[in-house]
Amino acid sequence: MKELETRIIDIDVDFIRKRLKELGAEKVKEEYQINNIYDFDDNRLLTSKGYARIRITDNRIDNKEIVYMTTKKMLSQETFKVMEENETIVEDKEAASKIFTSLGLKLKQSIKKYRESYKLKNSLIEIDINDKEFCPFPYIEIETGSENELEEILSLIGYTIKDTTSKTIYEILEEKGLKLENRKGL
Repeated sequence: MKELETRIIDIDVDFIRKRLKELGAEKVKEEYQINNIYDFDDNRLLTSKGYARIRITDNRIDNKEIVYMTTKKMLSQETFKVMEENETIVEDKEAASKIFTSLGLKLKQSIKKYRESYKLKNSLIEIDINDKEFCPFPYIEIETGSENELEEILSLIGYTIKDTTSKTIYEILEEKGLKLENRKGL
């Protein structure tokens, strides 16, 4: 599946929540996540702006743990990121980890975050608050299948395409001068 994805960093979380509520956006997720990022010893996936991931979610809306096994690969990074994503729910997080390691992948990083996700029109707006030692500022990600809808949603929440970035979180952190030593394996 291909998705268009963009970020707005250093957001006012309370303002975004209030605006989404005013717009009638449906809250579809409220979860704590552990994102285990896997790559080869030479970091070839991350270097080419992709990764393999096992995401363990603690969904606060329905009190369920769900584990996702995912690979992502960036196809384009212009106004927004175009990503190829392959994802499936798995029953056994240990088996998922063993599948990645049996392919020669190594656990490079484990990132904890809180995420709220809202559905507006046919798009997903996600408020991300990461563990401060990884990323000290909140941001939103908008995932959509349509450039027109992206521009409409940005306008509805008080932003323009100029406020967005297609950079990866690692590129943003590096640009802000945040040391990557705290980002194990990278």
